Amino acid sequence: MTTMIKRSLPLLFALLLAACSAGEEPRAAEFVPPADSSIDFGDLRVHYNALPTLGLSEAVAREYGVARDAGSAMVVIALRRIADGQELGADGEVSAEAYDLQGKRQHIDFSAVRTGDYTDHIGTFAISERDSYRFEVKVESGGRKETVKFQRNF
Repeated sequence: MTTMIKRSLPLLFALLLAACSAGEEPRAAEFVPPADSSIDFGDLRVHYNALPTLGLSEAVAREYGVARDAGSAMVVIALRRIADGQELGADGEVSAEAYDLQGKRQHIDFSAVRTGDYTDHIGTFAISERDSYRFEVKVESGGRKETVKFQRNF
């Protein structure tokens, strides 16, 4: 009986695989566009991103003053003024909160880091593996107050 079962397993496996396709033809992979990473509020453009600090090179981590760690991520907010189609540096204040899938909130403190002609706002927060985070970022620049919301998966 055991020999019969062993001989039948490949056939059973092939039938199960055929059943999974439900007779559908293979199809080409679909392009998934990248998530937005900037938004304009009149002449104020806000660039935003969040990425694991372990993915930073040593040089970038040093430039931003960030420790590379598997349990942390970095939020980068860049404020720019748009004038004649050009991006110019913009001063401002940034604050943010990160929320995980369970609704746990983390306040993110930011430091201003000069990068060439621009100032980026850098903040770090703790992450868990395979978790998703929603961000609510408040920016103040040039007399206006705006809120940016985005989400990233780690």
